[in-house]
Amino acid sequence: MKSKAFSQKILKILPAIVWTIILVGAWEIGATVVANHKRTPENILPHLYQIIAAIFSIKKVANGMTATQIVLTSAQATLLRALLGFALGALLGFVFALIMKMSGVVEKLIFPYLMLIQLIPVLGLAPIVLSITGDINKSRVLIAAILSFYPVATNTLAGFKSVEKEKYDLMYIYAAKKWMLYSKVLIPASIPYFFTGLKIAAPMAVTASILVDTLQGDGGLGCMLSQSLKHAMSIYVFWLIVLFSAFVGVFSGKVMGWLEMLVSPWKRTVNAKKKK
Repeated sequence: MKSKAFSQKILKILPAIVWTIILVGAWEIGATVVANHKRTPENILPHLYQIIAAIFSIKKVANGMTATQIVLTSAQATLLRALLGFALGALLGFVFALIMKMSGVVEKLIFPYLMLIQLIPVLGLAPIVLSITGDINKSRVLIAAILSFYPVATNTLAGFKSVEKEKYDLMYIYAAKKWMLYSKVLIPASIPYFFTGLKIAAPMAVTASILVDTLQGDGGLGCMLSQSLKHAMSIYVFWLIVLFSAFVGVFSGKVMGWLEMLVSPWKRTVNAKKKK
């Protein structure tokens, strides 16, 4: 039994291992090709070991800070704005989904505009929001909230609509009040869909914050990204920001998964049965 469980774990992570090997191999081949054609390959596509070395390097690259210190210092502002925007967007998304479920008229009025807002590129949305708020920091939070709002609202609404007719009939038989229908049936049914929206929204909020930083400056990962591309500092700052952003995006999705397990005891039971 133990060997079977071990084999299942290996098979589960095997695709990730294979894709990691492929991506690392492709990266190293590209870096080698660049090194054979450029005099300063580190300014274009460095090897992975060079980027890893830059993480632990104590060499000061700008403002008396190492590349890693610059990235971590800039990340504080960007991630804080992303977190605030994400929390605001998630809360409003759930509330609006609830309102749209309670009123079909409101859904018909709001839903088309939700899609329209989502279709506007972030780079086009940023100047509009900035002109309305007149404040750079507020606009960054609002843009992260807008991008978080749509996936949470649409997925939560889909969760409300996924409830079978039999459950409505059962609550009607028990003469349940409307608030009981929502608290006992609709909201619990929407939780998996709500967290699906959160898993999509969390990386989008981080991406939005970084992109807006590139446009508006005033610190943040996006600002450092632009400066490193312009060779105002070591190019390794650019690659460290890219890797750090990728890690944060993946990790934020994982955190939403852990939170879902925390608030969904029935899901933990199902997973435990599957493992057995």
